[in-house]
Formats: sequence, structure tokens, C-alpha cells
Amino acid sequence: MRYREFGELVDEVFGPAYGRALVREQVLPRMEDRTPEEALEAGVEPRDVWHALCDALDVPDARRWGRDPHRQAPPPR
Repeated sequence: MRYREFGELVDEVFGPAYGRALVREQVLPRMEDRTPEEALEAGVEPRDVWHALCDALDVPDARRWGRDPHRQAPPPR
């Protein structure tokens, strides 16, 4: 997953305004209590941040991939 794809998924799954707020403010325990923004800036793979964000917010698998039913990021390592 690329940074651009991460941003697209945030917008599609959470909506642009709410999604951007989550990226800035949602603390992710799996990311050492960093926000998604902080984790990405620290070099964490966007795929891993995406899975941590979805897990923290209990996003079901069926909704994790936005509008593209064929889009899927591999599970975190």
C-alpha cells in the first residue's frame, strides 16, 4: 500500500473530514500509542497503520477496502 492509497482509503471509509481528524488524533496502541500521522512520519508502513486504525475502530473486513471490491492490502506482518 502506498501513502496515496492510505489517504484514499481514509477518505472512502471514514469520509474526508472525519478521516483526516482520525489520522491526526486517533491514538493507536499497536503503533506505540502514536497517531496514524505520527506512525507514518516515523516510517511505519501505510498498510500496517491502516490495519491498526481499522482494528482500533472495529471496522469490519467488508468495509476496510472502500469502494473497490478488488482492493485489499495484505495483512500486517
